[in-house]
Amino acid sequence: MDDDFMSKCFEDNIECTELVVKIVLNRDDLKIEQVHAQHQIKNLQGRSVILDIYAKDINGKIYNIEIQRADRGASAKRARYHSSVIDSNTINVKQDYDKLPETYVIFITENDVLKKNRPIYHIERMIQETGEYFDDEAHIIYVNGAYQDDTPLGILMKDFSCINPSDMYYKPLYERAKYFKETKEGVATMCKMMEDMRNETAQEAVRATASKLLLLERWSCEKVAEYTNIPLEEVRKLAEEIGV
Repeated sequence: MDDDFMSKCFEDNIECTELVVKIVLNRDDLKIEQVHAQHQIKNLQGRSVILDIYAKDINGKIYNIEIQRADRGASAKRARYHSSVIDSNTINVKQDYDKLPETYVIFITENDVLKKNRPIYHIERMIQETGEYFDDEAHIIYVNGAYQDDTPLGILMKDFSCINPSDMYYKPLYERAKYFKETKEGVATMCKMMEDMRNETAQEAVRATASKLLLLERWSCEKVAEYTNIPLEEVRKLAEEIGV
């Protein structure tokens, strides 16, 4: 259950995404129309997000699927923020609020994050005084990856935990995992992705070092650029961002 590997498996893959959404929602009637992995939503007023999987069905409903191994990556407020950022980017300036699409933020977690020993948790807003649903069509769902039984959802969680593709039950997931783990082209794609991630991490580390030199050591932009090999203009931009 690795979010980077899963994101690659689901990238532009309608069949795999549709399978997961149907099982999680226990529905057979929906049809996914488009899928994007590592989908970035920019927020000029606050923190931008990169969604593991972003999908839309033929009726315009939106699904965000997050694969999380670490419990801290699936907090309640993160789910709330994902839901709000999706909303803010799916309606135009002059559109009526009733045009907001129905949304599902689905966290599939390696552990039982909510610790109630349930296979799935549905979070909905309610009117406390009446016990009725508020019906704003914003849904948050947590799937407990540790709960693996012989139900369709339990079998899906087993597949998500498989190391060997041949042990997987659902054919669309088996075929994608096998492609990326056992074919020359798929393995090369995964290796390239991992190399890009390492380079990105290295670049972030260099920028962090540059920030510390500017902020704590009070080095000049020219000296930081020489020491870190970051272009001078980028260092000056960084200095402006951190306010030095």
